[in-house]
Amino acid sequence: MQESAKAGISYIRSAAHKLKIDEEFYKKCDLHIHIPEGATPKDGPSAGVTMCTAIISTLTGIPVRKDVAMTGEITLRGKVLPVGGIREKVLAAHRAGIRKVLLPKENEADIRDIPEAVREEMEFVLIKNVNDALKHVLVKEK
Repeated sequence: MQESAKAGISYIRSAAHKLKIDEEFYKKCDLHIHIPEGATPKDGPSAGVTMCTAIISTLTGIPVRKDVAMTGEITLRGKVLPVGGIREKVLAAHRAGIRKVLLPKENEADIRDIPEAVREEMEFVLIKNVNDALKHVLVKEK
C-alpha cells in the first residue's frame, strides 16, 4: 500500500506542471494517506490509480465524482497496470450502487467473467494511464 502511494506521489511530482499543481508542493505539504484496516484486507497495488487521483484532487482542489469506481496499479510514469480480482471488485461496486467503473485496459478480457445481468447495468471505461482516469472522475466546473 505504501509503495502505491509513493508511486502516485512520484508521478504527480513528475507531471505537476501538466496537472497545474505547484511543482514544489512536496516541500510545502505533508501528505498522509490513512486507509483503515477494518475487517477487510487491502491489496495496495490495486489502489494505485485511486490513491493518485485522490492526491491530485486534494492538490488541485477539484473534487472527485462519488459515483465512479476505479482500480489499477500505477507506474512512476502514470501508466495503469492490470490487477486481479476484477469480478469481485465490479460486483462490490455494483452492490454499492456504482454503475461506472474504470479498469486497466489490460483487464478488458476479465469483463466477460462478470455476470451478464451485472454487465448490462454497468459502464466499463478502459484506461491506460492516470490522465485517462482523471478525464472521467474529476468534477468539471459548470
